[in-house]
Amino acid sequence: MIIFRITMDVLPQKQKEVMQTLLSMTETAGREKGCLSYEVLFQMDGETAIHLMEEWENREDLERHIRSERFSVLLGTKSLLAKPLEMKIHTVSHSEGTEAVNIIRGK
Repeated sequence: MIIFRITMDVLPQKQKEVMQTLLSMTETAGREKGCLSYEVLFQMDGETAIHLMEEWENREDLERHIRSERFSVLLGTKSLLAKPLEMKIHTVSHSEGTEAVNIIRGK
C-alpha cells in the first residue's frame, strides 16, 4: 500500500476557494483505479493547514493519479498558498488492525 500525504498551508483569505476545489475533487477521486481512500483533513485549532491523505493499492496507480488532470488542478492552487505544497509518499509493507491493538492492551 502507498500513502500519499499532501499538506497545504492556505492563505487565510483563500480558504473557501481551496475548500471548494478540494471538495470538487473528492467526489471522483475515490473512484480512480487503485484508490483505497482519499480524505481531506482540517486543523481544529484555527490553523490554515489542510491535509490530503490518499491511500493507493500500488505505486503505478499513484503515478497515474499524479499525472492526471485532477492532480494538475490541485497543483494549480499554489497561488492560494502561503508556502509550497508539502508532499510525501510512504510505502507501507505491513498493516495491522484492531486485533493487534487488543493484543497489545492484553485483551
